[in-house]
Amino acid sequence: MSSLNLDDFTDLIERPDGGVRRDAEARRERQIVPPGSLGRLDDLGEWLAAAQGSVPVRPVVRPRVVLFAGDHGVAELDVSVRPAGTAAELVREILAGGRPVSVLARRLDVPVRIVDMALDCEPDAFPEDVVRHRVRRGSGRIDIEDALTVEEAEAAFRAGVAVADEEADSGTDLVVLGDVSVGGTTAAGVLVAALCGTDASVVTGRGGEGIDDLAWMRKCAAIRDALRRARPVLGEQLQLLATVGGADLAAMTGFLLQCAVRKLPVVLDGVVAAACALVGQRIAFRAPDWWLAANKSGEPGQAKALDRMALEPLLDQGVKVGEGAGALLALPLVQAAAALAAELPERPEKTEASEDFEGSEDSEDSVEQDEKTDEKTEEA
Repeated sequence: MSSLNLDDFTDLIERPDGGVRRDAEARRERQIVPPGSLGRLDDLGEWLAAAQGSVPVRPVVRPRVVLFAGDHGVAELDVSVRPAGTAAELVREILAGGRPVSVLARRLDVPVRIVDMALDCEPDAFPEDVVRHRVRRGSGRIDIEDALTVEEAEAAFRAGVAVADEEADSGTDLVVLGDVSVGGTTAAGVLVAALCGTDASVVTGRGGEGIDDLAWMRKCAAIRDALRRARPVLGEQLQLLATVGGADLAAMTGFLLQCAVRKLPVVLDGVVAAACALVGQRIAFRAPDWWLAANKSGEPGQAKALDRMALEPLLDQGVKVGEGAGALLALPLVQAAAALAAELPERPEKTEASEDFEGSEDSEDSVEQDEKTDEKTEEA
């Protein structure tokens, strides 16, 4: 049995400061551009102020991309374009600077951190700072067996909590969260279907690289079979992650919850992050108030999860490559909202003298108008 008490997160997580948000709204109403004229940027700036507990909002100056990596045994069923056990190749490409997230992070000057939780490779394949939280090599085939033991799920969850603490302690002021996995969207689909009470076909997408119809049918069948194994453990979120999740998904769930505890805002990328956030919501209902949905990927499971959490994506670009790329696209929007909220000047307040002056002008105009009217009457 696990010694981890997930109920503690319900007590530890508070909502972003409502009083500060009202102050931010009042400040917005005084600025020279009318409220509502900046669209969602208004709401985004006010949300960020509440999350920071600061009016005016502070600029986002130390963001970081955090990617949890792992291989999933269900990929053996050819449910992905990439062969099973090849997530390590993606990690190497990211570290070498050749993936979309690498290009965007370089352009935006944002550091990228990769956390190996269950890559199917030798531990010495990557630097110590990548592999030191690893729980196991690969995850089980969730259609016929558990992804993890409960003990492994707890270790992965605690690793995610530790990574969140490391980021908060280092001064990171916003996290872009993503995954690097092969088979991860299949596990995510199972979690979303189980928690939303829907069928496999409703949440089955075509993944980051676009599987064909036959692969989609295999993926749908795998989610259906894993869903049968998930339903009996729906009431135990750690057991659910052990049964049909994976070490990377368990770590992301712990990471998301601890970020909420530490009042560290997170931007979610893709269906895997959305599925973990949905598990997190089941554990602590206030936690989603600390998360932003970045981009509509087109994955039905992501749309289902975000709708359940009432999170509306900031962008609709259809980016589904994963690895945090879609979420990183939303970062300049968040930074722009912070800058506008903090730097737009307020309208000058009217003084009594100016009001009297305006009143006297009105009075003089009225007298002049009356005199002209009298002259016209006399002429008549």
